[in-house]
Amino acid sequence: MKSGIKVMDAMTKKPVWVDPKKTVRECTKLMLDKHVGSLLVEEGNKLIGLLTERDLVKMVSLGIDPNKTKVKQVMTAKIVTITPEKDIYDAIVLMNKENLRRLPVVLNGRIIGLITLRDILTLQPTLFELIMDRIIVR
Repeated sequence: MKSGIKVMDAMTKKPVWVDPKKTVRECTKLMLDKHVGSLLVEEGNKLIGLLTERDLVKMVSLGIDPNKTKVKQVMTAKIVTITPEKDIYDAIVLMNKENLRRLPVVLNGRIIGLITLRDILTLQPTLFELIMDRIIVR
């Protein structure tokens, strides 16, 4: 079930980057200021992780101090990416398989954007059912 819409057409073209030495508190302020749910963590022009809302919830539940904790200590280091020419259906399938809500978009080894479930639903609301299949009632 291809949508005919490419990842490059739906992605955020200017994701927000952060240095891994920043504190979690600095990053949460940046997330609020930029109205984003995640930050790409970059070290030496290389993507080394993502700081997501899930990471923040986990951190709070463990009682970790956001003023003293560096992003590198709590970020998600497992990075799953997608290429810009893929169909957004392929992005949904990959997000579903990996239990993710966002994917960095890579072209020739460089991050050129970020695609999120919100980006996809904005362009293709008919894919809502497929996305809802990700939710499992326990």
